[in-house]
Amino acid sequence: ALSLAAGLAAASGSASAETMSVVETDVSIKTPDGTCDAVFIHPTTGAHAGVLVWPDAFGLRPSMRDIGKRIAAEGYSVLVPNPFYRVAKAPVFDDPSSFNFANQDDRAKLQRFMGPLNEPGNAEKDAAAYIAWLDRQPQVDKRKKIGTQGYCMGGPLVVKTAATVPGRVGAGASFHGGGLVTDQPSSPHLLAPKIKASMYFGIAANDDMRQPDAKDKLREAFAAAHVPCEIEVYKSNHGWCVPDMPNNPDGTPIYNKPDAERAWAKLEALYKKALA
Repeated sequence: ALSLAAGLAAASGSASAETMSVVETDVSIKTPDGTCDAVFIHPTTGAHAGVLVWPDAFGLRPSMRDIGKRIAAEGYSVLVPNPFYRVAKAPVFDDPSSFNFANQDDRAKLQRFMGPLNEPGNAEKDAAAYIAWLDRQPQVDKRKKIGTQGYCMGGPLVVKTAATVPGRVGAGASFHGGGLVTDQPSSPHLLAPKIKASMYFGIAANDDMRQPDAKDKLREAFAAAHVPCEIEVYKSNHGWCVPDMPNNPDGTPIYNKPDAERAWAKLEALYKKALA
């Protein structure tokens, strides 16, 4: 399907003056554990730097497709996989905005989908398979590094991807990523020495409040590994970049368009510099 990028940019609030028409195709990707359903979005002509988008805990759905379309319209060939393919095809949540984190049944459903992905080694296998698939596409310019961005649970998956395929990943961006710093030997921040990409971490205000030392440990780990890294704490709450998030407990929207646009500008600048 062809999408007019100008209309997409207007709908998503992009301030970019140069956008491209894009093609959106549903694809299947073989992995060591099965077949992943995904969407591949790229400009209508030419070969471009590849981008892997890791969805949040609600998986591949229209809002994540829109994020893929928007970055593709900036001149990238973008893959957005269903991270829960081991359990079900996407979309696994029809309406994330109605999800209630205080509801035990809702949380149990979420855990059922996330469990297999979180098994040791599974995310790394997936990352390698997705990037290998991108590199086989004629719309991907293999002379350029690959970028990867992630939201919520996708944040640590960005870090794992950059560490798993360091020779190909040139930039990684985590927005309101969860579990980036833990007290376990498998904590994502400890992967910094394996990473060669330029990194960006946008941290939510309430995540920072719950774990105020996480940003410092992230900064220290990447500095010690001599990996370029920018870390910022936003005033918005966890999930602020994604339009179909549920509301905060007080009924106010989690999605914050001004901060989402600020984060998007950081992503664009990162990719423009690191994937050229």
